Amino acid sequence: MAKVALNKSSLNKEKRSLKTYNRYLPALELKRQQLMAERKKAEEALAEARTELADVERLVQAQLPMLARADVPVENLVRVKNVKLIDENIVGTTVPAVGNIDIELTPYSDLAKPHWVDFLVELLQKMVRLRVEYQVRELRHAELDKATRTTSQRVNLFSKVLIPQTKKNIQKIQIYMSDQDRASVMNAKLSKGKVLAQEAKAAAAG
Repeated sequence: MAKVALNKSSLNKEKRSLKTYNRYLPALELKRQQLMAERKKAEEALAEARTELADVERLVQAQLPMLARADVPVENLVRVKNVKLIDENIVGTTVPAVGNIDIELTPYSDLAKPHWVDFLVELLQKMVRLRVEYQVRELRHAELDKATRTTSQRVNLFSKVLIPQTKKNIQKIQIYMSDQDRASVMNAKLSKGKVLAQEAKAAAAG
C-alpha cells in the first residue's frame, strides 16, 4: 500500500474511503450469504440428480438383464437431438438452466423387437434427460461456487485489509497532526518568551 501523506487533505481522503468501505461491506456480506445459500441449493440439486440417475441405472440392471443378449441390438435407440439452455441471474451471477431437451427416437418395428424394448426406450429417455440435467447442474454449481469464492475474497479484502489499514492511516495522521499542533503551540510560547525576554533586557538596558 502507498505511503500515506500526513496532512489534513490526506486525512479527509482516508475518512471518505473508510465511509465508503463501511457502506459497501454490509451489502457485500449479504451477497456472500445469499450466494452461499444458492450454492447449497445447487449442491442439493446436483446430489438429487445423481441419485435419480443411479436409481434408473439400477432399475435397468434389475429389470432388463436381457440387455446382455447379443441377438437383440439396442444401440442408438435414443439420442439427444437438441438441448436449449436458458440463463438465470442469481444474486448478480449468470447460471445455466435447462429450458428444453429434444430427444430423437430411432424407429423400430414392434414385430422385430421383443416387448421389453418399449420399456427400455422409456428408461433410456429418462436417463438421457437426467444426464443432461446433471451436467447443467454441475455447471450451475461451478458458477455459483466461483462467485461465492470471489465475493468472500472481496469481503475479506474490505474487512481484514482495507478497513483496518484505513483506520490505522487515520490514527497515524491524527497523531501526527496533534503532535504538530502541540509543537506549534510550544514554539509560539518559546518565541513569545524570547520576545518578552528581549524586551525586558532592552528596558533594563535603557
